[in-house]
Amino acid sequence: MTYNDVRSSSCSSAHSRPGRFALAATLSVALVGTGALAAVPASAATATSGTTTKSTPAALPAAEASAPLTNLSHLNFLLAEVPLPVIAGHTTYQAAETPVVEAPWTYADKNDDGSYSPIGGGVLDPATGYYSQGAFNADDTSRAAVVYLRHWQQTGDTTSRDHAFQTLRSLTYLQTTEGPNAGNVVLWQQVDGTLNPSAKPVELPDPSDSDESYWLARTVWALGEGYAAFADDDPEFAAFLEERLNLSLAALNAGSLGDYPSYDVADGDPVPAWLIADGADASAEAVLGLAAYLQAEPAGPTVAVAETALSQLSEGIAAMSTDEGASGDWPFGAIMPWTKSPSLWHAWGGLAPAAVATASRVLDDPTLLAAAVQDTAQFTPQLLAAGGPDNAWSPTPGEAQIAYGVDSRLQSLVATAEAADAPGLLNLAAITAGWYFGANPSGLPAYDPATGTAIDGIEPDGGVNPNSGAESTIHALFSMLTLDANPDLKAAALGITATVATDGLSVVEAESGTITGGTVTTPASAWTGEANWSGGAYVDLAAGGTLRITVPTDDQARRVHPIVNQVVDPAGTTTWTVGSKRPGKGKAPLLGSTANGGAGEQGVTEAPGQLLPLPLANTLPGKASEVVGTTDASVQLDALLIQPLISTVAVTGPDGYSTLFVSADVADTKRRIDVPRGQQLVQQAFDAAGQPIPDAHKGKGDKRGGTVFIAAGGFTQVWFEAR
Repeated sequence: MTYNDVRSSSCSSAHSRPGRFALAATLSVALVGTGALAAVPASAATATSGTTTKSTPAALPAAEASAPLTNLSHLNFLLAEVPLPVIAGHTTYQAAETPVVEAPWTYADKNDDGSYSPIGGGVLDPATGYYSQGAFNADDTSRAAVVYLRHWQQTGDTTSRDHAFQTLRSLTYLQTTEGPNAGNVVLWQQVDGTLNPSAKPVELPDPSDSDESYWLARTVWALGEGYAAFADDDPEFAAFLEERLNLSLAALNAGSLGDYPSYDVADGDPVPAWLIADGADASAEAVLGLAAYLQAEPAGPTVAVAETALSQLSEGIAAMSTDEGASGDWPFGAIMPWTKSPSLWHAWGGLAPAAVATASRVLDDPTLLAAAVQDTAQFTPQLLAAGGPDNAWSPTPGEAQIAYGVDSRLQSLVATAEAADAPGLLNLAAITAGWYFGANPSGLPAYDPATGTAIDGIEPDGGVNPNSGAESTIHALFSMLTLDANPDLKAAALGITATVATDGLSVVEAESGTITGGTVTTPASAWTGEANWSGGAYVDLAAGGTLRITVPTDDQARRVHPIVNQVVDPAGTTTWTVGSKRPGKGKAPLLGSTANGGAGEQGVTEAPGQLLPLPLANTLPGKASEVVGTTDASVQLDALLIQPLISTVAVTGPDGYSTLFVSADVADTKRRIDVPRGQQLVQQAFDAAGQPIPDAHKGKGDKRGGTVFIAAGGFTQVWFEAR
């Protein structure tokens, strides 16, 4: 069973994760070096290890920078009218007067003629017309409501206002209003309005309103943004939304927030016990709604409850921030999403940086902003260099890329850039947004502004899922709303339509090595309960055993992270050295050692021990082609993560070539690159917080080439201009 089978068992693939508090105007910070998307051939940043290179696709129709990218046509197509049966504990605003609401179909399969067929989740029973899950769900209904709210607020479109009104009515009907489950939310609904609290396959919690959930968090998000939008337009409806928000908060306070400020243990480390559904992911979505609600300056008893919840949830999210950013160790400064695993990062609900950045402004708490800056300025560049916005690292990269994860990265970069006045994050945002316009593993556009459709995903090999379900459509529209609200960022993103090459984090499987005193083990499932065995197998090495792994050479030194399945108690060490073609001829250079055990108390995690990439003290020389591990006790070794000290992302499009240099070094670095005849090197360097480096560090180049400056832990964008 993979992570997707387990973590998302409580929220199916179409409705398991969010967006961001709307940007109503152009950001106060601007892209630094607007020519930064204009000309570095891939050869200017050549690397030899961990490199993925793509040919430039055929010219793609360029969207007009002045024309809106946001097109709600497909989302409108997915909307259906849903009757409201009379069910105890379930009602909504003006239910008796208007017993029909709107909700989006969960999926939309693409037909051979290019049209789409809306469908529900699970297996359809032709006799009843019921799906084993349902036709509509609270996750997509809540997020659709936020899209319509933001579009209405951003453009004044009254049709979007009406759709926002109806989808909010639909969402609040799904909320249970009485009994022990009051405040929680039923996830699934059938075509005739019948509720399906226990879907097949089973999702947790089951029944879906028996505990807090992703869909409760998203309900808080939609209610908060709904109140803010309708407070002046329709005070009576806004009051109803506030009442339901208060009901949601009561459920949270009776659940996870009631555990504040206690901590649980996860593989020996403390983790906050009060996060919604055990995650910074779900909690972030609720934070966005609470922030929007409080920014509308409401009055009444709900305000104090909301402010407390916002403060507590934001504190918990920030506590999931890792401190490895500055040192360059895995996971490179990311805010980890799930308290039940220290080695699983995923982009579902990946708006944690956006949430704490927004909350830092609403609560006037700059300590929250540090977590957002570290995640966006240090982890995101490494994510892009490893091949793009993968949906998960578990702990190795390898998941598909979907609009959900891309949007979460984009929203977080923009929100943090605004809160921290960090313009370098907008340069990263432009590259991230280029995914929608062709800068992705398929080389094809993932969003069509002419129709408002968005593909459902791109596999690591470039394969495309051509369907356009509610989740992908909604998150693509969140991204387009943000780009439309920020013209400079929009123009830069439209200038990127292909990823030419990436050179970043790469994986070498342990089972590919030469084993002495051990065996390859292939478990029945790659999923351990909290992470995935890379390649579905690992090496069981006995005491005194040796593993010799061949790795590609490079033109620079690299950081090596052996992935070790550490057991709970101390269990010896594995010593890692640089291999030699002539073993025994001289002492092998030492890379460092990793502990075989000492993971600590299992606590709330799903499996004892932890499958974790561990840092080594010394770097691997570029010319080295072998890494050797020798253990003094039994150990399970999964793979090596190889990370260049300087990773690169080369992109191109209507604005030409640009290369992003990303540092994993603890010192400032300079790199020599070729400069085409008649051109001059232009660059903009940013530090580890996304702040511009003074112009004194900018090299213009000469006839023999040019020098790129990359700050320690920072990134530099490079392009060429005519002399």
